[in-house]
Amino acid sequence: MSAVLQIKDSNGAHSFSHYGKSFQEKIFQGLASDKEWAQQMIEVMDPSFFDLKYLQYLCTQYFDYFAKYRCFPTMQLLIQIIREDLKGETADKILKDQIVQFIQLMRANKNPQDLHYVKDKTLDFCKRQAFKEALTQAVELVQGDQFEPVVDLMRKAVSVGMPSSIGHDFFEDIEARFHEIQRITTPTGIPELDKKEVLDGGLGRGELGVVVAPTGVGKSHWLVAMGCEALRRGKTVVHYTFELSETLTGKRYDANICNIDCSDLLENKEKVIKTYEDGEFGNLVIKYYPTRTASVNTIRNHLEKLKFRNYWPSVVIIDYADVMKSTRQYDALRLELQLIYEELRQLAADFNVPVWTASQSNRSGAREEIVGLENMGEAYGKAQVSDVVVGLSRKPEEKASGFGRLFLAKNRAGMDGIQMPVRIDTAQSRFRVLKDNETEQYEMSCNPTKALNKVWEKVKAAKENCSEDL
Repeated sequence: MSAVLQIKDSNGAHSFSHYGKSFQEKIFQGLASDKEWAQQMIEVMDPSFFDLKYLQYLCTQYFDYFAKYRCFPTMQLLIQIIREDLKGETADKILKDQIVQFIQLMRANKNPQDLHYVKDKTLDFCKRQAFKEALTQAVELVQGDQFEPVVDLMRKAVSVGMPSSIGHDFFEDIEARFHEIQRITTPTGIPELDKKEVLDGGLGRGELGVVVAPTGVGKSHWLVAMGCEALRRGKTVVHYTFELSETLTGKRYDANICNIDCSDLLENKEKVIKTYEDGEFGNLVIKYYPTRTASVNTIRNHLEKLKFRNYWPSVVIIDYADVMKSTRQYDALRLELQLIYEELRQLAADFNVPVWTASQSNRSGAREEIVGLENMGEAYGKAQVSDVVVGLSRKPEEKASGFGRLFLAKNRAGMDGIQMPVRIDTAQSRFRVLKDNETEQYEMSCNPTKALNKVWEKVKAAKENCSEDL
């Protein structure tokens, strides 16, 4: 017994007191705002861990409601329960005032930035307390020569605080499956990509889309085009740029939305203003960070700040991931890049938004007619993380004519391996799949000799037909 007591003493206090008042208040705020986490905590947290009386009271009421109804009360219902319980002359007025003051404070700061940290620390503390209690009981069992229950006791101690969900029950959760099938997407604005059998509407919430291209082909223009399409559909777009300035990026949005070449915007200022006054668009925030200074955590913190100002992001554009700062240093650059893409994918899931970014292709990509997964520079692991990968390629002779090739290299939502000839308008950051009557002009720009040979073959065939008629 004394050995166990030494373990308990050496690991600190048996309550949250050493964390302080602000930390303890955020613990309850985490319980009230995240029902899934609260259900995870209910088997390891004791309200007595709080050393503040009003938090002990709130936590007790919160957990008692769950024990009775198998769900947690809303904040409004919890207030009503407390009001009923503390009414009358015999009620503790000081406790009531403290609760009112705390709830007002919690409502004023609905999403504190450090809530994730508080949750992690709280869970660690509660699991440690549960394990200590199990050790104490185990010693008592061993002293009584009861050895077999010790194994079950320790196994239970290790498992407490784990997420409560057992997973997806295939036959019981049929409705949930069909609900999940209905992806909420943000279209690309390219009908040939957005159709049902391909992207099924566009890039979905929680998904990571990547455009891969050699330098100078149009990665940044693609990202602007994705942001503009979302704006037209009334969504809130947050565009991060690590190379172009905020104003230059903004001009590209102006050019695309207002159908004015970027070089002609200054002379058409009134037309731009009228377009925004007459039209209905979402919101756009453009944020610049110098190259290799912003990590995914930087983006995450900025998005949290925007939410405090009632900017709830619908789409996040990152131009581009390859020049971001890794949150962890490795000897190999490919490992840092893969980590960045993994964290971006997690960011998309945490904020429940589609994230578009770009990747520089390797050297061979500049010579290829089709840019695919094998051309993603430095780290093939980037392709494994991504949900949609679009390759763009343009040979020097195609740039002057405005033609290029789009290749859907990866697509979790539907068909991939699709190649499309496209018209790329860098003056307005626009992409359009060519129509049938434009194919001959496209082939002429790609391979003039081959195209002329085809024309010559047609001329010869026509002459032969004329000869036969005569």
